[in-house]
Amino acid sequence: MRPLPVRGRGAPGNPANRFEGLELEREGWTAEDPGPETRLLRDRSRSIITRNRSPDVGFDASVNPYRGCEHGCVYCLEGSTPILMSNGGTRPLEDLRPGDRIYGTRRRGWYRRLVVTTVLDHWRTRKPAWRVRLTDGTSLVASGDHRFLTDRGWKHVTGADQGRGRRPHLTRNNKLMGLGATLATPAATEDYRRGYLCGVIRGDGLLAAYDCDRPGRSHGRQRQFRLAMKDGEPLERTRTYLAEAGVPTHRFLFQKATASRAEMKASRTHARGNVEAIRRLVAFPADPPGEWFRGFLAGLFDAEGSQCAGLIRIVNSDATILEHLQRALDHFSFRYVDDRLQGRRTTGLRSIRLRGGIRQSLRFVQLTDPSILRKRDIRGAALRSAADLRVIDIEPLQGERELFDLTTETGDFIANGVVSHNCYARPTHEYLGFSAGLDFESRILAKEDAPRLLREELASPDWEPTVLAMSGVTDPYQPAERTLQITRGCLEVLAEARNPVAVITKSHLVTRDADHLAELASHGAARVALSVTTLDEDLRRVLEPRAATPSRRLDAVRTLSEAGIPAGVMIAPVIPGLTEHEIPSILEAAAEAGATHAAWIMLRLPHGVSEMFEAWLETHFPDRREKVLGRIREVRGGRLNDPRFGSRMRGRGPLADHISRLFHVSLRKAGLDGPRETLSTAAFRRPEPPPGSEGARAGEQLGLFG
Repeated sequence: MRPLPVRGRGAPGNPANRFEGLELEREGWTAEDPGPETRLLRDRSRSIITRNRSPDVGFDASVNPYRGCEHGCVYCLEGSTPILMSNGGTRPLEDLRPGDRIYGTRRRGWYRRLVVTTVLDHWRTRKPAWRVRLTDGTSLVASGDHRFLTDRGWKHVTGADQGRGRRPHLTRNNKLMGLGATLATPAATEDYRRGYLCGVIRGDGLLAAYDCDRPGRSHGRQRQFRLAMKDGEPLERTRTYLAEAGVPTHRFLFQKATASRAEMKASRTHARGNVEAIRRLVAFPADPPGEWFRGFLAGLFDAEGSQCAGLIRIVNSDATILEHLQRALDHFSFRYVDDRLQGRRTTGLRSIRLRGGIRQSLRFVQLTDPSILRKRDIRGAALRSAADLRVIDIEPLQGERELFDLTTETGDFIANGVVSHNCYARPTHEYLGFSAGLDFESRILAKEDAPRLLREELASPDWEPTVLAMSGVTDPYQPAERTLQITRGCLEVLAEARNPVAVITKSHLVTRDADHLAELASHGAARVALSVTTLDEDLRRVLEPRAATPSRRLDAVRTLSEAGIPAGVMIAPVIPGLTEHEIPSILEAAAEAGATHAAWIMLRLPHGVSEMFEAWLETHFPDRREKVLGRIREVRGGRLNDPRFGSRMRGRGPLADHISRLFHVSLRKAGLDGPRETLSTAAFRRPEPPPGSEGARAGEQLGLFG
């Protein structure tokens, strides 16, 4: 049965919330039923500026006065949880930021395999929390909505077997998928540094004294230290550790790159005192402490070790080095195999190979912290581990906790050794406990304190003036802004401080604030873009039912331009198979209205938005549904969404290239291809700080008219 449209709204319903399992049943509704009433809720956020590290977005920071959007265009872990980084080490979840490279997984054949993924978003909230304890000693603090991968699929931390709260959830003896508890790499102590120097220099260095004839000298005694390697990381670490011990060395090019050999750089010293000091530093202790063993393993691995898909081995022929290697492995309870290599060129060589697969390889890297990044790469390793990851307890914790979550390219990440599900604008509403559908359009969170919070940020001595986007997620000029005037309050602060701002909106209401924008523009500190998806009013009516008409948006461009404010258009989103043919006419109309610039973005369908968009097509364009979805998949590598940096805003493939060429040719014909001036921070002046005040409580409903 085709979904029924909801009067005055873009989404045809409320798709299930990925975290809460919410769904709005529409049985018995008709097209004549009124749409859901808009409710304004106070947003309790204590900050207003959001940082961005995505290379696809043209701003570093944004101001978001609202969450949710009436225009209707169609989870969490404790902060200290260690996340597996792309270098094999860990970092607390609360310290991650968009752009960081971490490990996720992809299914290939029978197994999930480790792949490097990018953090796209980083969230925080306050929620009730539960502690999940596993048999191997792993402990995880998460919200009840968070999901972990088990041997029976994804499961929430909590749930019910029947009723409204019914959903897959963890129970005792469920087995989680992962590698087992991870380690935080300890700091490099003095014993660690001495152990590292011993391992790397004895493994791959030259430390010698010899006699030679030198005219004019009474003796020809020469002393030499040299360490030559193709990897720069151990050379730099060795030079640093030697310098800290009072031994300076000199860098030089040891071997130029050839067709068959890589370039090698080296460090050296010939000074008698330096060489003797190095001899003392790399001497084997009679009774090595654990920190020395840790450093020795790292240095020897950098010099003589290798790692491939989770298999670590160290090869050497020196009996003393091998003895200390085995003592170090025994000290940390590593299991290993001692292989004697056979062959004409391997006489006397022995290979010490770790047992235990990827879990022990990760433990080795995290415990010892070797410096060569390529040797720490475990991409492609199968997610197989002997770790006992059965759930033994799920304990509710008192009060609320500050919890964090990520969005990644793969949709998951490794949290304390366990595969964890990660949580743009509609999907962010799911994280607040709502649906990405009708809730996004009718449950609007307003940051009443936004102007005060913004003043506080700009008045801080730590604030470095930069361009602020308004806004980075939802429209700052949605219907509620007429009454609440939060965006206007923010612009008043920005105008006082002369901090540059770039505004993007669908609303003609932006012209109301032409006074503040013109003040900023007089200092080269303001730019506005009106988002135009289509010039077809019939299509606009079902695509953006509560947004301004195309003619009103173009009129806003004209009004702003006449006021001396640089204004342009953002053709967003371009929907392949539905709107891309309008690009030339939109740019021509924008140029006639006085636009100075233009840009475009391909349609994105992250998370629950894809389900909602398919339902929207089925409701309004059932005859074109398959064509449009097919073209979206064509520009998204066979999927409906591609979250990867470099392609998510434009798409890839012949059709995406065609749309890009069409835009640039049309841009040139419309005369909008001139250079865009960079917004200036030169006139910035720090505003007076506001008096302190408490923010409003989350979830308290606001009156629409005061």
